[in-house]
Amino acid sequence: MQPRIPRPTVIAAIIVGMTALTLAGFLLPALWYEIVDRRDAGRLILALLGAGAAFALYARLLWQNLMRRTAPAHRLGLAAIAAICWALPPLLDTGQGWGNALLVPAGLIAVVLPVREAIAVTAAATVLTPVYGVLLGLPALTVLYEVTGVPLGAFSGYVTVWLFHVVQELREARAELARSAVGEERLRFARDLHDVLGHSLQAVALRAEVAERFVERDDGRVRKELTEIQTMARDAVRDVREVVRGYRATSLRTELDGMSAVLRAAGIRCERPEVSPELPAHVHEPLGWVAREAATNVLRHSSASWCEITLRAGRDRVQLEVVNDGAARRGAGDAGSGLAGLAERITAAGGRFRAGPAGDGTFRVTASVPAKGDA
Repeated sequence: MQPRIPRPTVIAAIIVGMTALTLAGFLLPALWYEIVDRRDAGRLILALLGAGAAFALYARLLWQNLMRRTAPAHRLGLAAIAAICWALPPLLDTGQGWGNALLVPAGLIAVVLPVREAIAVTAAATVLTPVYGVLLGLPALTVLYEVTGVPLGAFSGYVTVWLFHVVQELREARAELARSAVGEERLRFARDLHDVLGHSLQAVALRAEVAERFVERDDGRVRKELTEIQTMARDAVRDVREVVRGYRATSLRTELDGMSAVLRAAGIRCERPEVSPELPAHVHEPLGWVAREAATNVLRHSSASWCEITLRAGRDRVQLEVVNDGAARRGAGDAGSGLAGLAERITAAGGRFRAGPAGDGTFRVTASVPAKGDA
């Protein structure tokens, strides 16, 4: 089961919160000692103010960079965090865990600075931090931990922000693909409408010009031209209705080809089933609409990684089933208007339609229509 991806701000808030908890774990033993054992109000206030200021500034810088709101002033913020964290051990007691504060700034090095500068600063910090630890009299194991902790912290911060931005860009790409699919459908409809009306209206205009020329000379010719104009106008109205209803040259094979291509372009694994050439002609239009709407729903309303399309042609009914993972959790009253419209179309064609979560993290759309047109 693939969970639905939350909004970017929710993911950013979770990252900031988890990072704050991790950093608090570094200094928890030292703060516990100040509160429970030492009980020196002045030192406790200094410890809380220093740690609180460093954590608050750290959280703000991390949030700003997750939201791509970078600024030159962030370098000053990183420097301020480093100054606070490097000042706490000598001001308090390095023997009670305050030496861990030296590692706190490492997680922001590759987040605030460009990659080349971050590599240089990380290398310098990897050397200077243990040297400073030795001068403070930290235990050998603590100094060794800091040698490995600085590059690991810098790399961890970089990967966290990078993965967040990758997820955000994938969401934007998915939304853009959905908009492109809708735009392509509009262009297709516009082309069909132009093909239908362009020739018909041009022919009507020419017939009207001919009738105008003979209006004073040949009443019979005028009546003939007007009759032709009426016939052309009725044919144009019929053709437009066919375009709007999707009857004009609708092919289920074409719709499934387009659906699988769009989903694969969005990074969703999808294979088109084989469509028998003996499939009844009347099933193409309603099942084609199901394929279009199902593809749009997968792109817009799920975080799918795969989509399975199954076409079954029996003696009595032809069934199309579309299943995808990453189903959105919706209430019963949240069904989209697209699915409601599909249900109406399939019912009008004498078929059956079902759509909804299957309970295992998948979303299933099933439509079946009679195999015989007069059913």
